[in-house]
Amino acid sequence: MRVAVVGAGIVGVTTAYELAVDGHEVTVFERQASVAAETSFANAGVLAPGYVTPWAAPGMTGKVLRQMFGRHAAVRLARPFSPRLLAWVWRWWRACRPAVYQANRGRMIQLARFSLLRMHLLSAQLELEFEQRKGLLVLLRGPRELALARPGVKLLADLGVNCHLVEAARAREIEPALNVDTPLHAALHLPDEEVGNCRQFAHLLKQHAQARGALFRFHREVRRIEAGDKPVVHHRALARFESAQLAGAEHLTTQPESEGMEAFDAVVVCAAADSRQLLLPLKLGLPLAPVHGYSVTAPLREAAEHGDSGPRSTLIDERYKVAISRLGKRVRVAGGAELGGSLDTQNDAALATLYKVLDDWFPGCSEHAKAQNWKGARPMLPDGPPVIGASGAPGVWLNLGHGSSGWALACGSARVLADMMSQRPPAIDLDGLGVDRLR
Repeated sequence: MRVAVVGAGIVGVTTAYELAVDGHEVTVFERQASVAAETSFANAGVLAPGYVTPWAAPGMTGKVLRQMFGRHAAVRLARPFSPRLLAWVWRWWRACRPAVYQANRGRMIQLARFSLLRMHLLSAQLELEFEQRKGLLVLLRGPRELALARPGVKLLADLGVNCHLVEAARAREIEPALNVDTPLHAALHLPDEEVGNCRQFAHLLKQHAQARGALFRFHREVRRIEAGDKPVVHHRALARFESAQLAGAEHLTTQPESEGMEAFDAVVVCAAADSRQLLLPLKLGLPLAPVHGYSVTAPLREAAEHGDSGPRSTLIDERYKVAISRLGKRVRVAGGAELGGSLDTQNDAALATLYKVLDDWFPGCSEHAKAQNWKGARPMLPDGPPVIGASGAPGVWLNLGHGSSGWALACGSARVLADMMSQRPPAIDLDGLGVDRLR
């Protein structure tokens, strides 16, 4: 089949690769200049099936309300805050019921486990070398965090996840550079979980997708999709500036916008938070909302590079919902959930929380002056799991709504979707991952 993939984040790239491997003729439309340039650009990098969980969880409503107006709140409101977002919050609140949460968490962990296995297989087969480490330590600052964590520990144990509650002294043995002046009550150790550089992986896999015949069309925005036996993609080449050397001086030349339309045998929408607007004309009003997150990436100082004052792998501060990841010679701190607002405006308070958590646990380990601040829009559905499979509109397929777990779920989601499109039985149970649950 001739297949169009809309979006070249980590989900779009893995989807393009899996479809190309199956022998399809794949064209990827991406409005940016490269793959993994938006939501996949600077995420926390956590590959932890045991810690993949719906944001809609029992007790989250009260936790959000208690924290919302705090100086270092894990969840914040930003303007504009639309009526549609209020409707999303209402659906999220309903999904916080224990039975709904447990079912959705089980689905996400199953998908995440399969995804990690697929990622390992691809890395071995294709000899992909990217920044990655093993081990996850969830830091519990006080008795309250420990009490809130216990039900989750039992659920992880029931699911067969290798995890252990450890005392503070043992946590400091696992991560020797943890600041002794910051109180630590206990920790949850998940030694088999991983961290990896999502953007590096996406660029490497893109090359292999191209080697299989996939065509990546950058600076190309999809404006509209017409469903049908031969779905049509209406797209526009975005105007951009390109530099050129003329007579020894650098000049800027403008590449004008141009319109186009092409018919395919199938279209797969992997356009993250913008997927909702693209699908509305097809009468698919998915409750998909952008929940903004932040990250800071900074080079480690020389002492921290050798493990003397920086993190060895990945940690999550449970109180502030902030992850600290070691990526080569850099440290990345990521977290925050901002409802409303836009990508154009960064919240200084949200960034300050990331710096605070890093300095609490690893003071002086990085060069803040050289830090790169980033904000991304996580494409979240209110109940947690993504949507994978046929959309209900002829010729249009969906692989979207992975929220903050896109990197952890991408490889598995792509393989499952490719199997469905080739009418092969998928490797995992897809109950609760289809679009019908959201109608």
